[in-house]
Amino acid sequence: MLDDFFLRAILAGLGVAVVAGPLGSFVVWRRMAYFGDSTAHAAILGVAISLAFNASVYAGTLLVALAMALAVSALVTRGQAMDTMLGVLSHSALAIGLVAISFVPQARSDLSAYLFGDILAVGRGDLALIWAGAAMVLSLLAWRWQRLLTASLNEELAMAAGIDPRIERMVLSVALAVVVALSIRVVGSLLISAMLIVPAATARGLSRTPEWMVGNATLIAAFAVLAGLSASLHLDTPAGPSIVSAAAVIFAVSQAFRRG
Repeated sequence: MLDDFFLRAILAGLGVAVVAGPLGSFVVWRRMAYFGDSTAHAAILGVAISLAFNASVYAGTLLVALAMALAVSALVTRGQAMDTMLGVLSHSALAIGLVAISFVPQARSDLSAYLFGDILAVGRGDLALIWAGAAMVLSLLAWRWQRLLTASLNEELAMAAGIDPRIERMVLSVALAVVVALSIRVVGSLLISAMLIVPAATARGLSRTPEWMVGNATLIAAFAVLAGLSASLHLDTPAGPSIVSAAAVIFAVSQAFRRG
């Protein structure tokens, strides 16, 4: 029989997996990997602000991640070089966040938990927030599905169909910020981008339609959660990195079979 803390960890991981699959597919289609890094790295600054003011870590992380996501979207639409701008913002956000968190004494001992996750410490309240947030993001993606898909695959076609790509980019920015906030306890700010990208990248080579890719990415992310937590339990390895490592192994195996 699984202990309660491990069951909560599984449920928390699956809550992130069900939303990482669909959103990660859009991240891959739109080549927004660095965008995800920038938003996730900014989460550390949100953690520092939350702890300094004795506020909810989820709320602080969400606000800062959302601010970063919207700022990056605005800069990109103004014609800034995307890769350069995202690189500057990503590393700057992480460095500023780490400096800020050093001024919060109660956060220093838990720094690795925010960087790499502490899924085994997830409580019932965390579970409720993770699944509520996941439901909200999934509802948003389902509502905007056709518009988001068209804008992701071909912006010129989207504009011809009366779809404003900037609005759809903003929708993805909001969804990404929510997922980053949800995932801070599960895989941490340094690894959430991997949970978005690796399952989706694996599913891309196994899927013939966007819908199949979303479904496959979700299943792969869920399997990575279960495999990673199992490895963590039996090998006494950190849970968050174990989950991402499991996803990376699945990706490597899929690539080996494709080439074979």
